[in-house]
Amino acid sequence: MFFALAIPAVIFAGISKGGFGSGAAFAATPLLALILEPGPAIGVMLPLLMLMDVSALRPYWRQWDVRASWALVIGGVPGVALGALLYGIADPDVFRLLIGAIALGFVAFQLGRARGWIRPAKRTLPDAAGAGIGMIAGFTSFISHAGGPPAAVYLLSRRLDKRTYQATTVIVFWAINVVKFVPYLFLGIFDRQTLIADLYLAPFAVLGIWLGVWFHRVVPERLFFTLVYAFRTVTGTKLIFDALT
Repeated sequence: MFFALAIPAVIFAGISKGGFGSGAAFAATPLLALILEPGPAIGVMLPLLMLMDVSALRPYWRQWDVRASWALVIGGVPGVALGALLYGIADPDVFRLLIGAIALGFVAFQLGRARGWIRPAKRTLPDAAGAGIGMIAGFTSFISHAGGPPAAVYLLSRRLDKRTYQATTVIVFWAINVVKFVPYLFLGIFDRQTLIADLYLAPFAVLGIWLGVWFHRVVPERLFFTLVYAFRTVTGTKLIFDALT
């Protein structure tokens, strides 16, 4: 059952990180959290996300927005620290609730963008705003690998072209995931079973990245993200229900 859910989730996450600005990479975590405790669910995914980051760096090397990248990463570090502090004191059901709420919040954010209720800032947000948003991204990334939506708010204000946007998300979350690895290790989020699972799932992570880079060039995003949003709504609702009951 674990691998029946984990393999498509990891491939899906790789496709997103490789070609769609990491927008659906978070989808794997709510799915795994349906069958695992929240800690192991995020623990399984982090080494795989780091492998995806390294695999995606080459096709997008040096094509990122340097200033935006620094602003988000500098803010992301204290956000990761805040997530580590909360993890040390919170009940697992709190994390189920947070992961579910972030899943539904992301869907609401994207629906608002599509309907025109949420629009990119008319002016480029300043670096200080980027650092503040980076802190939120670091926190949500630590909790559920869901730093993409906050980062998108800042990056969209910069009106980057498609490839620069994608490259910027790759380098930003490569850096944030490296920072997350140390507190994950000290908090005991990794264990022997999660690392064994990662060894089996690693080829599927790389496959997802390759597919994502290809899809970035030839496939429209609309159908892909429609499926992602439907999937997140179901899993997010289920996690919130489990946490509250």
